[in-house]
Amino acid sequence: LFGLALLVGGIRLVQLGGSWYFLLMGAASLVAGGLLAARRPLGAVLYGVAFVATVAWALADAGLEFWPLVSRLVMPAVLALLVALAWPALKRGRGLPGGRGAYAVSAVLLVGLLATAVSAFQPRPVVTAGADRPAVVPVARERQQRDWMHWGNTTAGTRFAALDQITPDNVDQLQVAWTAHTGDVPQSDGFGAEDQVTPLQIGQTLFVCTPHNRVVAMDVDSGQQRWSFDPKATAPNWQRCRGLGYFDASLPPTGVPTAAPAPAAPAAAVPGAAPAVCEKRILMTSIDARLFALDAATGKACPDFGVNGVVDLKVGMGEIKPGFYTLTAAPLVAGELVIIGGRVADNIEVGEPSGVVRAYNVRSGALAWVWDLSRETPDVPLDPSIHYTRATPNVWTSMAYDPQLGLVYLPTGNTTPDQWAGERTPQDDKYSSAVVALDVATGKERWVYQTVHHDLWDYDLPAQPTLTDVPDGKGGTLPALLQITKAGQVFMLNRAT
Repeated sequence: LFGLALLVGGIRLVQLGGSWYFLLMGAASLVAGGLLAARRPLGAVLYGVAFVATVAWALADAGLEFWPLVSRLVMPAVLALLVALAWPALKRGRGLPGGRGAYAVSAVLLVGLLATAVSAFQPRPVVTAGADRPAVVPVARERQQRDWMHWGNTTAGTRFAALDQITPDNVDQLQVAWTAHTGDVPQSDGFGAEDQVTPLQIGQTLFVCTPHNRVVAMDVDSGQQRWSFDPKATAPNWQRCRGLGYFDASLPPTGVPTAAPAPAAPAAAVPGAAPAVCEKRILMTSIDARLFALDAATGKACPDFGVNGVVDLKVGMGEIKPGFYTLTAAPLVAGELVIIGGRVADNIEVGEPSGVVRAYNVRSGALAWVWDLSRETPDVPLDPSIHYTRATPNVWTSMAYDPQLGLVYLPTGNTTPDQWAGERTPQDDKYSSAVVALDVATGKERWVYQTVHHDLWDYDLPAQPTLTDVPDGKGGTLPALLQITKAGQVFMLNRAT
């Protein structure tokens, strides 16, 4: 079985241009297993040769790094120990003398496995880069970044700012320039109010939200307050606002941060023209399940969005017990849409609120589509008498968006109540702890990749995917998606497929 698993996986790896080792080791182990099942000593000899080759391959592939060697050698070593212990019996079964030397080999393997088990609990030194740190390349003036327009800087979640004034060599010399107080003092026992915001910077204004969803606009150089907005949001627990969304009707909907423009003469005012209302707007979800659109210039609610600047996110949700449904992540602005998920309470009961993901028109607040596991037509208006499917996987962290592919990427959580799966549906199991790609225009699924099958351990995907392009080995690039997990794994997927 070990050989068959390696062989099947090895064939696929070779098809993808990977190492031939797993295919060869799988074939050798499969043949050796068949010979051992027939009680032929040749099977032990074949596996012994394959194991020695595995040790050589592991050292060449991973060097002397402990954990990479563990993943490559422990399972083959356990099987080698069993084969060595069986060697004398195999010899006797064929009427052949000798074979006692295998006990010495078994002892060496056993000592090595025990030493590995003990060493696994010892602190390991920090793995340092094998090359010198890349030099800091000065940023050309025309490429200097001016704004931080999205929670992850771009809708791709790159978190990279094209600035070069702060470097690893001078970061220890930073000093406090100013301090501002929002008036919202977080007090938490781990389940209460916490200040977790990543501010937005648009031009000379910094936009911040507080644990109770108060939005404050500040002068970026002085910290002086320009305006504030208090929605009077309340929740019994999990009060936090991790970020805001931003929409500028005058910009192309690319999700790419703006660069500093060349100096230009100010435009002449049009006599009698009224200033545009909410041309630039701040989007915020609240802990009591509301979606707000605010004029970025004044902080006033946008009258053309929803009902007086507010969309009620409790519509279609059915019963929501206090504290069971809150929105804490920054909404994703993807072109003309603002897309929101929601945090559903963990580990409490079955039948909790839906994990539905909804897209709204960023100008009007009209519902564009929903991702709900029971709906085959996400862009067809929902019957007001029907509620979204309860207890489905939710998206409580931030999403990513690729405007070129027209795809939105959802990192899902686990189906509630996480550690009990007795009442899950096949759809619940399929979409828990997965990356789901949706067509941004329709909300229809393009692909899904699950990171944990039948998750019983609350291994929600906890972070926004990062979208980047990686070399394909042929002089071109592949569109990649990087997803970190609670399990300590990092997945790299082709984000197109």
